[in-house]
Amino acid sequence: MLEFSFMQRGLLAGLLLGAVIPLVGMTVVQRRLSMIGDALSHASLAGVAAGLVGGVSPVAGAIVACLVGSLCIEGVRRRAREQSELAVAIILAAGVGAAGVLSGFVPNASSLNSYMFGSILTMSDDEVATIVVVCAVAVVTRIVLRRSLFLMSFDERQARTAGVPVGAVNLAFMMVVALVVAVASRTVGSLIVSSMMVVPVACGLELARSWRQACLLSSLAGVLASALGLVASYYLGLRPGGTIVLMAIALLLVAFASRRLARGA
Repeated sequence: MLEFSFMQRGLLAGLLLGAVIPLVGMTVVQRRLSMIGDALSHASLAGVAAGLVGGVSPVAGAIVACLVGSLCIEGVRRRAREQSELAVAIILAAGVGAAGVLSGFVPNASSLNSYMFGSILTMSDDEVATIVVVCAVAVVTRIVLRRSLFLMSFDERQARTAGVPVGAVNLAFMMVVALVVAVASRTVGSLIVSSMMVVPVACGLELARSWRQACLLSSLAGVLASALGLVASYYLGLRPGGTIVLMAIALLLVAFASRRLARGA
């Protein structure tokens, strides 16, 4: 399997995103914004369609659309702080509408389909390099802002009282989420990238006893799901994106069973 260059690129991208998406998703879930992945993934799909229609890089279109979507979500959240889910729902609706309209002008439907459900095994070296850069930025941001994000995950008002620049941290974090979702749409697909932001996190929360453990176990679950999903898709002839998500679900079921057995013992 690893003698093929496309599998090497796919495995590298899958393992990196498998580790980073849940790491970012931990904060998203703790802040009760689990649907943000769905909102930005649909925005990325609209960006991909716009790129295909305009004859520019679909990944660049996805990145721009996700960044704009993240800024809009943060703008709506600032106006309605007690209704964060409203901001996500608005961008989700806008992304679905824009993607639906633009898809009618895409000259090659198969190109758009590859971004909807992922095409991790057809990535170029440049796309893999982009994923490496984005993942590095996400990890560094997550480490630098770890204390601020931890405080904001429980109470933004207390975080502000503790001296955290909530507005700036929110903006930086939302932009990182947007970049991660945009590049992940090329691998697991725009329609299912949000699953990788939530399911491995659920595994970590089920088994961990601390915030740090939850982050590490979530990333580990994401890496295992990516590796097992790619291997299974290669030997069984399945779509890699969907297979990775199903592996994550299987790991979550194992986590549930392990927790129940531990309680029974």
